[in-house]
Amino acid sequence: MNSVAPQQPSDTPYFWRDNALPFIEARSIEDGRKVCYSRHSHEFFSIGAITHGHSTYLHEKSRQRIDTGTVVLMNPGDVHACNPIDDQPWSYVMFYVDSHWLTALQHDVGLDRNNGFTPLAATHSQDPGLFLGLNQLFATLADPQADTLHKHTTALRFFTAIQDSLGATRQRPGKLPSRIERAAEYIDDNFRAPIKLEDICAAASLSPSYLIRSFEARYHMTPHAYLINRRIQHGREQLRQGRLIADIALETGFADQAHFQRVFKKHLAATPGQYRP
Repeated sequence: MNSVAPQQPSDTPYFWRDNALPFIEARSIEDGRKVCYSRHSHEFFSIGAITHGHSTYLHEKSRQRIDTGTVVLMNPGDVHACNPIDDQPWSYVMFYVDSHWLTALQHDVGLDRNNGFTPLAATHSQDPGLFLGLNQLFATLADPQADTLHKHTTALRFFTAIQDSLGATRQRPGKLPSRIERAAEYIDDNFRAPIKLEDICAAASLSPSYLIRSFEARYHMTPHAYLINRRIQHGREQLRQGRLIADIALETGFADQAHFQRVFKKHLAATPGQYRP
């Protein structure tokens, strides 16, 4: 009798998207031993779960080990990363949710309509019900037999529920000093072009030493890391629209396509080709 060797978990990321549900994207990976992220942030809300093994979770200035059953949450703008520990297996599922869609949902459940997105208080949770609900949502979205109405309804029910269980806001920093604000805005407005430190300093009317110190204290990134992150997030948006990788690399200020691909993988633990629809 011939025996069949057990199938090895894949280290290739799986991405789920549906044009009918543009406000949400899902990702999973079975074998995350080679999945390494640089510290990064993005403009959407993220929530994910460790489905097997354990990893290191970096969130803003904190660092901790998280295990199977842990749910992690990142508000828009939070600097974060999850990475393997000593080449030990781990797997996860992750959701990326449009913050404008989530803000509208928050208003529907009673939060002040005069406010924008209300950050969730928790950075992680070990609530078994939350873990189960998140995995059920992923299974529903990834099910080719489930119709769009069922998927949309399941997403609404899940994200409505977490507003009740995790909705208390944590303290956010006060309004940024206007000059630091201008430094970030200058990078956001000019990320496609080559930017020098003196350009940012001139836009913000700050000395280089003060800019570096104050910028990193607020954003948990250097101005350079912030710039690269902004370029990668823009590249991610363009990939979802089906743009050519070479064109995206050129317009976002990378030296060439290979440079863009290397940096993209560091930030998203997937190549542009794997991420592109």
